[in-house]
Amino acid sequence: MVICFRFSILSNVKILVVKLSAFGDIIHSLPALDDLLARPEVDEVHWLVDSRFLFVTEVFPAQVKVHDIAMKGDKPLEAIRNMVKALRAEKFDMVFDLQGLIKSAVLARMICKNVYGFDRNYIREKPAAWMQKAVAFHPDESTITQQCRKIAHGPWISGETSQTLVPYSPPKVHKTFNAELPEGLDQNKPQAVLVVSGSFETKMLPDQTWKTFAQQLVVKGYQVVWCWGNETEFNKANELCGSDLGYVLTKRLNMNELCTFLEQAAVVVAPDTGVLHLASAMGTPTISFWGPTPCWRNAPHADSDFYVESNVDCGPCIKKTCDNFICMDLIHVPQLMQCVEKIEGAKS
Repeated sequence: MVICFRFSILSNVKILVVKLSAFGDIIHSLPALDDLLARPEVDEVHWLVDSRFLFVTEVFPAQVKVHDIAMKGDKPLEAIRNMVKALRAEKFDMVFDLQGLIKSAVLARMICKNVYGFDRNYIREKPAAWMQKAVAFHPDESTITQQCRKIAHGPWISGETSQTLVPYSPPKVHKTFNAELPEGLDQNKPQAVLVVSGSFETKMLPDQTWKTFAQQLVVKGYQVVWCWGNETEFNKANELCGSDLGYVLTKRLNMNELCTFLEQAAVVVAPDTGVLHLASAMGTPTISFWGPTPCWRNAPHADSDFYVESNVDCGPCIKKTCDNFICMDLIHVPQLMQCVEKIEGAKS
């Protein structure tokens, strides 16, 4: 697919990307970052991120200059004022708001008048569109990754080409990581990493589904490794693992350690969470399960990514809690094992 762009008289362009959070959402934006870095007229690329997610930017190419702001710190208004002042002094030619929220739009607009953002029909918080130039999406640009790419192309597309489809390009991490692997890994067995972290509880599988799935992976010769992100998830991982269902990581890995660990795994199984999207971007096969969040929009779609959907009538609802929580009960172990077999078949 060839995308036609209008001629741009700009050169030595200095740009800022505003994508504050979260883990997985930043990974979704990597193809847009690749597009911007590849443009010959772009001289500098900067990125503004929430301080809580600064660790994710360790996967960025070295030429990207990262700025972080403590949006949830003790003095957020002071942090915003200082950051806006500092970034105004950079004199950016344009800003790309890949967040689509009021807070990101306000920040972008205070920093630079020339802001590009989401199609008005797709933006998450409608007032944000009032502060930026909305980039129109093609009807088939349904994934968040495609939409971020389209915004990144915004200044260089004319009216007649604005509806040209930007194809899906899977996020990729181009850096090399080389940390020591966690203790306890059996290098004689392929590792199946089961991720029990998630941004909200409605994304998680029932405990019995996790256990049955882990049992079948062990029978197939995998070492099951339970991955977690906080103390609550660590305790849950230990409960699921018990004494015979694999190994629980003993500490939360830093980004260098996590990337090294995920890259050597045979498969990563996870809900819609940052570790899932990072694993896919590292080129590791993934299996994900979907209920409250839309697979067609959020899932990794590389050739080595597989997923199972519950397809309930009430979903995807994007709810963090639910009084009639049935969608994850409809994710069954045989479906997950079929994905494992497809991954094994692709390697043989």
